[in-house]
Amino acid sequence: MPLVRIELQEGRPSAAVRAIADAVHEAIVSQYGIPARDRFQIVTERPAGSIIAEDAGLGFDRTDGVVVIQIFTQRGRQTAAKQSLFAEIARQLGEVGVVGEDIFIGYVENGPEDWSFGFGRSQYLTGELAVPSAAVA
Repeated sequence: MPLVRIELQEGRPSAAVRAIADAVHEAIVSQYGIPARDRFQIVTERPAGSIIAEDAGLGFDRTDGVVVIQIFTQRGRQTAAKQSLFAEIARQLGEVGVVGEDIFIGYVENGPEDWSFGFGRSQYLTGELAVPSAAVA
């Protein structure tokens, strides 16, 4: 049940923005085995020049089409699972026209005590929701 923030520069048609969000979600579903309706995304379009994402010293240039993705999810997945997810996100985004150098992913882990899905309760702790198993991925 990741919470995903997708930041990109304004100017893409709304269908292209939705295709980017769908591609990221499909990658997470396919790699982590979560239900398709377990979808929590915040897509923010930013004014030109408000996303500064350089190459971190890797020697390539990004374009104005950069897509910054932050994935907040429960801890416990192995490094190999995360690497597979990153690769699948890049593959899926490539299919909708986002080039590899324009994909930046930050991955943040936390625990079941860190989530509330409504009503001011931590449903994983109250037992209203089963804690997802990291063994799936």
